[in-house]
Amino acid sequence: MDRAKSNNEALRNFIATLSILSTLAGLGGCASLTRPDTTSANAKSAPQLSGSVAVASASAGQASGQPGAATPATPAAAGTPGSLTIAAANPAANPAPAPAPKPSPQSYPNLWQRVRAGFALPLLDGPRVKRQEQWFADNPVYMQKMIYRAHYYLYYIVKEVQKRGMPTEIALLPAIESAYQPHAYSRARAAGLWQFIASTGRRYGLKTDWWYDGRSDIVASTDAALDYLEKLKNDFNGNWQLALAAYNCGEGEVQYAINYNRRHGLPTDYSHLRLPRETEDYVPKLMAMVHIVSDPAKFGLTLPPIPNRPYFAQIKTRTQVDLSVVAKLTDMPVATLYRINPAYVHWVTNPNGPSNLLVPAAKKEAVLEGLRNLPLDERVHWWHHVVHRGDTLSEIARWYRVSIEAIRMSNHLRGSFLRIGQSLLIPVSMDHLARRQMHWHQPRVYHAVYRQYRPVHRYHPVWRGRVVRVVHRVQAGETLWSIARRYNVYVQQLRRWNLINASNVVHLGQRLRIWVRSAPAAALADVGPGRG
Repeated sequence: MDRAKSNNEALRNFIATLSILSTLAGLGGCASLTRPDTTSANAKSAPQLSGSVAVASASAGQASGQPGAATPATPAAAGTPGSLTIAAANPAANPAPAPAPKPSPQSYPNLWQRVRAGFALPLLDGPRVKRQEQWFADNPVYMQKMIYRAHYYLYYIVKEVQKRGMPTEIALLPAIESAYQPHAYSRARAAGLWQFIASTGRRYGLKTDWWYDGRSDIVASTDAALDYLEKLKNDFNGNWQLALAAYNCGEGEVQYAINYNRRHGLPTDYSHLRLPRETEDYVPKLMAMVHIVSDPAKFGLTLPPIPNRPYFAQIKTRTQVDLSVVAKLTDMPVATLYRINPAYVHWVTNPNGPSNLLVPAAKKEAVLEGLRNLPLDERVHWWHHVVHRGDTLSEIARWYRVSIEAIRMSNHLRGSFLRIGQSLLIPVSMDHLARRQMHWHQPRVYHAVYRQYRPVHRYHPVWRGRVVRVVHRVQAGETLWSIARRYNVYVQQLRRWNLINASNVVHLGQRLRIWVRSAPAAALADVGPGRG
């Protein structure tokens, strides 16, 4: 009885399977009758459905407990005409919708949107990050000034970062290093947007001489910084947090901390390393800036939009040129040119040339045209100096704020010998001198601007009887403050006239050179040029 019952059940399953197959075969035939001109398409789709049916009938056979119950599905799997065999097994026949294309970097109208879209560093949160976020939120004026400075440089930095496939958080690193101040100079003697010290700068190709400091060059320092960061990332097996920490305190310091933790069985990720306090706050400070850029409204701040287009373009000058002359060619504010060319320490390019000069992108063609039409002798302002008794190259160089080598090169001098009455050409930036003139509160006489830096020539018709250089010998009990008060000058002027640092003090008998409107007492001597 049990065996008969089992046979009847298997028969019913077999009949049910045949019924399903015949129904599907009829549907396949209807499809082929309805669209006789798409035989090849039906041939592809027919085997697919049959394959799914074969799986279903196999499942049914397994459920019945009879291994042979799935056997009737075999002809369909072989590719019977009108049957659909592999639809479920071939997803290419019914592809999923393609993902939306990622916007190109140039498609964002606002540079901040482009920066946000490129964020890719691992998240870092905690009390240190919260503390830095709060500091930025509590100092909106600081943030406003920093963002204003950033709009000169950020586009170029973001472009170079993305060109190397780096996360765009790296473009915010100058906010932590220098607050986007290209003239920033730290107590560790690091300079520029990326705060290179001299030795590291030389290692990455940043040249420095009297005319030029590559650490402050926007283009050169950015390329060097990204080279250094790439090297650090590779040193630490792609770990950006460790690479950033090493950028701050040095790779040796970070590697030492990692080795220490390994010896003591501790984790070696950034959060668990014992690093200098400044470095422990360094990455959290960057991540706080990232969070603010991601959602400034959350912190009560507003980021003014920055156009997603170049602010400056680079041109090459074959000869020396004064930045103030370039500014006048297109009536641009000279301060704008200084902001994007901070590497030219004295606002004049190197006389050996060629030199790269950054100009506002909208002014590039006008500047090139102006330089083509500008005579060579008008590209730099020269000061004409007549050598007087006691003058030396070192003294002249110091007063004009140029190098001895610059004077030698400009006048084809081989040694240091000067003759009384000899004429020297001094390459200086007139705008530089004008700024110093205002700072020293001297009469604004253009052709006599030089007199505020060196001993006054009593023979000069403009200055005769108006300004006198005196020499004061320091007496017991005197200080710079008391001497400045006596001569009605500033302590800061005394320091600068006599090259006295803020940490230095005057000594008994020391001789100080002072420029005054009139000699206050017979004890003071008008020593003339070069004396004392």
